[in-house]
Amino acid sequence: MHEVPPPTSTSTSTSTPAPAPAPGPSSSAVPAEPLSHGLKQRHLTMLGLGGVIGAGLFVGSGAGIAVAGPAIVVSYLIAGALAMLVMRMLGEMSAAMPASGSFSVHAERALGRWAGFSVGWLYWFLLVVVLAVEATAAAQIAHGWVPGIEPWAWVLLFMVVFTAANLTAVKNFGEFEFWFASLKVGAIVVFLVLGLLAVFGWLPDTDPVGMTNLTGQGGFLPNGWGGVVSGVLTVVFAFGGLEVVTIAAAETDDPARAVGRAVRSAVVRILFFYVGSMLVIVTVLPWTAQQAGLSPYVKVLDAIGVPSAGQIMNIVVFVALLSALNANLYGSSRMIFSLAERGEAPRGLLKVSGGGSRESTGGVPRRAVLASVAFGFVSVLLNLLWPDTVFLYMLNSVGAVLLFVWALIAASQLRLRARLEQEAPEALSLRMWCFPYLTWVTLAGLFGVLLLMLTDEAARPQVLWSAGATALVLLVAVGRQWRERRGSAVADR
Repeated sequence: MHEVPPPTSTSTSTSTPAPAPAPGPSSSAVPAEPLSHGLKQRHLTMLGLGGVIGAGLFVGSGAGIAVAGPAIVVSYLIAGALAMLVMRMLGEMSAAMPASGSFSVHAERALGRWAGFSVGWLYWFLLVVVLAVEATAAAQIAHGWVPGIEPWAWVLLFMVVFTAANLTAVKNFGEFEFWFASLKVGAIVVFLVLGLLAVFGWLPDTDPVGMTNLTGQGGFLPNGWGGVVSGVLTVVFAFGGLEVVTIAAAETDDPARAVGRAVRSAVVRILFFYVGSMLVIVTVLPWTAQQAGLSPYVKVLDAIGVPSAGQIMNIVVFVALLSALNANLYGSSRMIFSLAERGEAPRGLLKVSGGGSRESTGGVPRRAVLASVAFGFVSVLLNLLWPDTVFLYMLNSVGAVLLFVWALIAASQLRLRARLEQEAPEALSLRMWCFPYLTWVTLAGLFGVLLLMLTDEAARPQVLWSAGATALVLLVAVGRQWRERRGSAVADR
């Protein structure tokens, strides 16, 4: 569906579903979700495939090539393997216990309410802050095409359009993401084909490139293994966004089967697209030709004679940014709705459209969508007014949150896998490989990346600010839990 769907009539009835019971740590039963089941398997598959194909790949990969050289391929393999392992763990838990809160619900069941509260609010904050970056970047591109319209007006337009899409049936969100992801995937496939033709000299007026660019200009490891490590720090965050697949799985007809298929297909294809793209880029052009902030895709397309390569990639990046904005708005609304279900966010956010109907036209948490949009608007204003001060601090405060979220996913899987094998082994339709060894390897890798970020001057502020934000949320979570226990103890007297 290419047209923007209009918002549903304000006369649509709403009701407040009873909050889902907070299952005990040992419970494997999943309470019924009041949300719609309007997403199809194709929506979920393309969401998993396109969710991480964004500006970080099309533009940000240039910075990684600049520090690692041709060995950026190894950096992407390492970062991609880390993301793939995290997704496998998350897929295992989501297939066994699908819920709109996904890893926040899993963390609560595995580690306690403090963990579910903390990871849920941190991830929500991450999404609504990054949403401002995506909206502003897309507005700058649109302003370049139509200079007569100011960037703030473009931001307003994007936010209104995607708010309308997310306030209507969830299938509209799914259709938006399906076509956005299809365009991005199609662009990468065309790029890979053209790149391979250029490597073998099968394009008009071109000679075979061969492997000279992989071994010249200092060799495959021009900056040694230190460059590979720096490359990992540069590219690992490009894989953020895969988690939305498991959040969306709760709104399909068969969540366990849908998330299993989406995880299996997405991780392999994403590694193929990311690693394949990088291999083509560093083979077609010398790595020294790349610059941070400039798209290596544009440079390659220019080199092989594709006309208007810059404008073509601008369109692709624009679509990628809007896709990420749409996905982040969806993910943030479902996360805060799940928090409200468990009593960790205001109960007023529990209202859904259509009386909680599972039909495709109902079951949309509109107040949760509006709450996320409202904070997103605040983030956009801060980005427009104080990009180098207030908003920069906010951005730094979520810079490493993704790694903290991934670490809690791994810790939750360690606890829940053992519990499920004892209590409900039939629920383990998707299993983590080599459990528990690869889970521990993943945890070690995540902490290794955090330690390396602390040694990097550019990345250190992100770790410190993110650690501060995490500590603050943890303090609130522990304080709430202490007050509740104290209140229960007083009541028992």
